[in-house]
Parts: sequence; structure tokens; C-alpha cells
Amino acid sequence: MPTIHNITADQPVNQLAPDSFAPVEQVILNNLGRVFPAVTLVIIKDGDVLLHRAWGHLDPETQTRPAQTDSLFDLASITKIFTVTALLALLHARGVALDTPLVDLIPEFGADGPRPIDGGQDPHTKESLPVPDHLRGLTVDPGRVTLQHLLTHTAGLAAWRAVYQAAGPVPAPPDQPEPVSRAVRWANALRALCAYPFVGEPGAVVLYSDLGLLLLGEVVRRLSGRELDEAIRAQVLQPLQLPSPTFNPLRNDRCRQQIHPTEDDPNWRGRRVWGEVHDENACGVGGVAGHAGLFAAARDVAALGQAWLEEDERLAIPRDLMRLAKQEQAATGDLRRGLGWQIKPRVASFAGDLLSENTFGHTGFTGNSLWIDPERRLVIATLTNAVYYGREFNGFYEFRRAIHDTIVRAVR
Repeated sequence: MPTIHNITADQPVNQLAPDSFAPVEQVILNNLGRVFPAVTLVIIKDGDVLLHRAWGHLDPETQTRPAQTDSLFDLASITKIFTVTALLALLHARGVALDTPLVDLIPEFGADGPRPIDGGQDPHTKESLPVPDHLRGLTVDPGRVTLQHLLTHTAGLAAWRAVYQAAGPVPAPPDQPEPVSRAVRWANALRALCAYPFVGEPGAVVLYSDLGLLLLGEVVRRLSGRELDEAIRAQVLQPLQLPSPTFNPLRNDRCRQQIHPTEDDPNWRGRRVWGEVHDENACGVGGVAGHAGLFAAARDVAALGQAWLEEDERLAIPRDLMRLAKQEQAATGDLRRGLGWQIKPRVASFAGDLLSENTFGHTGFTGNSLWIDPERRLVIATLTNAVYYGREFNGFYEFRRAIHDTIVRAVR
């Protein structure tokens, strides 16, 4: 059974030689306080933790609270990997095939029959997008959408829609009572998810979609008979003994001073986002969603990556299914998808140029990444709160490329 050696949640580690560590730290220092206010980095090679360090502050203006290795970051879309891990274990346990139509598990998704195609919404500006000429006037039968389509982001769903507006009013701050229950919010959101127009034909192209993972979160809920957060705890966190990941950390007795704040949100919530999920749709449905919402320390994100690298039997996913998930199942242009996992693009990758072609992983909009290189037996978890400075991400993509290439050179 795989073991991650020499690490605990609150213990910094540095086994890199000084001449290898120095360029890694220099990349971080070049970006700290400008691209992100804090970062925690974990490097695992051959099951050994080579580096587990934190830089920066939770309060970049006053700098009285240094980041710690057990500080919690908003994982954003890395939540998807926890959801997918739980889902694949449940599919195996329940004998559900990847080509199962979604309507077999969520009949409401097909209740409206064929639905029209529109252009969706821009996830950044939230404006409606035009319908491509070749899709104008077409309809899609929702019964064609399979679990495989959702896992590979080929379901023809929009990249984003304003689910939070359908879910209910603006949520209360996380340290105050919530006037609308999570169950009501999710019921409202699910009705919207089952009625939105498509933006393309199922199986045609890869289009990264939060909506698909919102729906897969509901599949996890129905297959497990538990709420999504409870199912992820039972299927992933408890088997791997991961103590830090949690949805709604302030509502689950986590200390605010342990949690990195993210973006100031004057337009919807009217407050700095701190201890509640940054993603509007995840926040709007009550903080628990298949696509976003988890907070965690970097060590536990890296541990999940190591479990996938080693095909850890504690996850209760058959090895052949784990291998399928980590391999390219769909591609459009430079977008390569496994089952839930991103496969490293062959050119212009956010993971840099030096990780192997078979590297798999995932990124998160708040500034996180997890990449696993099976050829090097290398796991790199980088957690930041880059959206603290807003969504312009000036220099952030360059940082991602530089840190991964520098790490590969350091561990050769």
C-alpha cells in the first residue's frame, strides 16, 4: 500500500539540496505579494516528500499572520477531483457503466425533452454568448448525455451559467445564520440545471463545463444515499485519512485565522470572501457542490495525487478504471481530458514544458494546481489565493509554467 513518508500537516519539510531549492524559492519570491499573497508548495518524488513549505501571509496588508503549512486554501475546481474520485468508486460499487445515460440516474434532466442550443454565458463577464452559425436552430435530446460525456466535458453543456441566481438570494456571511437552507438552494439549482439549453451536441467537442460536475455531484448524492460532502468524506477523505478538506469551513468549526481569504466581492456578496467559497455558483447552492467548494491544506491535495499515482486500493476504484481516468479519453485542439482529470496539453501548458506528456492533474480558478507525472513518479501541489488581487491574473500563468519547469530541473 502506498505511503507518503516524512510529512505531517503542520511540519515543514525541505529535502532539496540548497542549489536545487534556491531557484524554486526564487520563482515564488518573484511572484509573492504581486501575483498572490500566499502559497504552499508540496513536492513528492517516489513517495518521499521533498518539499512542504509555505510563504506569504493571510493578511498581506498588515502581515501579522504568516501562512502555515496547514493553512486552508479554497481549492476551487480541484474539488472536481474529489467528486470524481467518489463517483468512480460508487459507479464500481453499484455496477453502473460509464455509458449510462444521465437520465437513468437523474430523470428530471430529460423531463423537458429536446432542448434548444444557445451560446451560453461567458463565465467572466456573465454576458450571453452568440450561437455559432452551424448550430443555430438545432435541438438536443438530453437523453443522449452519458456519464462519460460529463466526465470528459463533452456533454454539450455550457461552460458556465448563473446557477447562483436561480438558487436563491445572496447567502449570509459564513459566520451568520443562513436564511435559506442548503436543501432548498440545491433543489432550485437542480431544476435550473435540468432545463438550461445546450451549447453543442453531446460527444462533439471538449468544452470545460462546471455544469457537468454540478450534475455529477448529484449523481454521487443519489448513488451514495448521502449528501455530497458526506459522500466525499466517506469515499475519499476517511479511506485516505485526509484531515483538512472541508466544505464551508467556518460553518464546520474551522478557525478563520487558518483560512486564506480570496477576492473582494462588492457586486454580489458585498464583502471580502473569507471562509466561504469564492465561486458564486458553489456559494449560491450552499457551499457544497461537485465542481467547487472544498478547502484544504496542500499536504492533503498532494496525498490525493499520490493515491492516484499509486492506484491506491483504499479508494476502492478498480485499477483498470483508474488507468482509464488518467489517460486521454477525449481531445479538441490542445484540450485533452481523461475521466475528470486534465491531461497535460502538448503545447503551451499551464504545467510548463518539462513534465511528461502523460502528466495528469487539475487546476483551480483561485490559483491552485495539482499535477502528477507518472514517468517521474512526481506529484506537485501548489496552492495559492491569486484571486485576492482580482481576476486579471497578471503574471499568474507565467508563474505556473515557471514553477513546474523549475521543480522538474530541481528533482532530476
